[in-house]
Amino acid sequence: MEGNILNKINEPKDLKILNNEELNLLGGEIREVLIKKVSTTGGHFGPNLGMIEATIALHYVFNSPIDKIVYDVSHQSYPHKILTGRKEAFINPEKFSTITGYTSQHESEHDFFTVGHTSTSVSLACGLAKARDVKGTKENIIAVIGDGSLSGGEAYEGLNNAADSGKNIIIVVNDNDMSIAENHGGLYKNLAELRKTNGMAENNLFKALGFEYHYVEEGNNIQALIEVFNEVKDTNHPVVVHIHTIKGKGYEEAEKNKEAFHWVMPFNLENKEQGIIDFPESYTDIGGKFLVEKAKEDKKIVAITAATPGPVGLNYFRGEESLKEQYVDVGIAEEHAIAFASGIASQGGKPVVSLLSSFIQRTYDQLSQDLAINNNPALIMVSWAGINGGDVTHLGVFDIPLISNIPNIVYLAPTNKEEYLAMMEWGIEQKNHPVAIRVPNGDVISTGIKVEASFNKLNVYEKTIDGSDVAIIGLGSFYELGKRVHEKLKNESGINATLINPRFITGIDKELLTELLDNHKLVVTLEDGILDGGFGEKITRFYGDKEIKVLNFGATKEFTDRVPLEELYERYHLTEELIVGDIKNILK
Repeated sequence: MEGNILNKINEPKDLKILNNEELNLLGGEIREVLIKKVSTTGGHFGPNLGMIEATIALHYVFNSPIDKIVYDVSHQSYPHKILTGRKEAFINPEKFSTITGYTSQHESEHDFFTVGHTSTSVSLACGLAKARDVKGTKENIIAVIGDGSLSGGEAYEGLNNAADSGKNIIIVVNDNDMSIAENHGGLYKNLAELRKTNGMAENNLFKALGFEYHYVEEGNNIQALIEVFNEVKDTNHPVVVHIHTIKGKGYEEAEKNKEAFHWVMPFNLENKEQGIIDFPESYTDIGGKFLVEKAKEDKKIVAITAATPGPVGLNYFRGEESLKEQYVDVGIAEEHAIAFASGIASQGGKPVVSLLSSFIQRTYDQLSQDLAINNNPALIMVSWAGINGGDVTHLGVFDIPLISNIPNIVYLAPTNKEEYLAMMEWGIEQKNHPVAIRVPNGDVISTGIKVEASFNKLNVYEKTIDGSDVAIIGLGSFYELGKRVHEKLKNESGINATLINPRFITGIDKELLTELLDNHKLVVTLEDGILDGGFGEKITRFYGDKEIKVLNFGATKEFTDRVPLEELYERYHLTEELIVGDIKNILK
């Protein structure tokens, strides 16, 4: 139920008439709204609960949207949205879906960017500050960045540039001593020292860079925050305000179990343990367990994550005392992870880097320059790849064009558990190439048939059904779609199509593709990613000067935002009914 104070707040200026007691009551009302809403819909839980007081103080002191606030990742922007005219989307269930989980300039004049990846806020704020200066205006520019985000390389680049600007830019460092998982990196020793000394430690990263520095120990105290924000408002030089907050503030289970309550599925508030859902075993789980057992036997194996051990299956390494030297969380630093792995591999080590598809976009230069040019045999596991109904900042459809067109890298697409484990085994043990594996999405499929861990003959496809007229090439997780298309086509048209599991994303099997010319009229490719620059285009290019037709099925090159998966499959003709219909039209 909307609170007595919150129902008076429709825009930030409404805060300015509140007294201290009312501001504190407002914080409690926002917290109650967030807990109820996020437990109902799922979403970022702990980060938002920890930022309520700081957000109230920011909007009390500054004049948004003239003064501009940029939230790093923006997974802590729910309180900001509530205070900037979007509270109904948190209070009224019928409007829950009208907002995104991140900032969006399409929603409000108080948001300036669509942001969902980390370590970007300081750089974006530097751009806003330079635009202000060339226009000759005087507004404040504020970047809000969490301590976890400081481990990303772009954060350092932004800090370096901001400090050198000599102009108004205020960086609020929200320090809750957590990333998604626990923090890793040398800078966190300095943050801990600053917290321990109430900001008075002589060793100070921010001062060393050239910032004026302020520390607020009670980062969930609205009055303390207002005081320091008033002090730095309208500054004429770069400032860091370092605030010590509690992630998950006001919800006991989230305070105790910060990692589990960083982002939650819907859960029952009466049974708080339901904040963590017990999902069925996934391919990432299988891969993580397999890797742990191999690491116990082989001390050359090093598992590497970039602050997301749970989603990529590496939680099994945590708590294993015997493996502590074989597990590295580099923080939110995917670029470093790839170069780090290349260095390990160059000396005979066996690095395995596990990343999410939507985050691997940050690694392009390192995959090319640090890894592939040197042809070092690191293994890269790419999870959560494929067409999905997620928000625009967390799509997993771009990894195939990104990785598969870099020379020397072998990108593999398993179709079942046995193939997946064989590819992992080969990827770890082979010495000739950097190898990436596209971890399948969806339910685990097990054939019970052992697959030999040998893929040394590159780009050799597996023909699983030898047919005629139509050849269906189903890549990775879409091989099962290919099987369904094969069955439907046979039942409806009497065509016994050839079915192929290509296994390799990075190359074509010229011998097999040439054989198909003898008794096939049409080749169909299916891939769980965008078509432009993708796997199917390699097949189409091969057949470009030959008497055969090719149909490529996959995603259109576009940014989608929370579009249901079923709707996307309809849009892209990725159902067996629509694919078979397209095949029939071509064969006419």
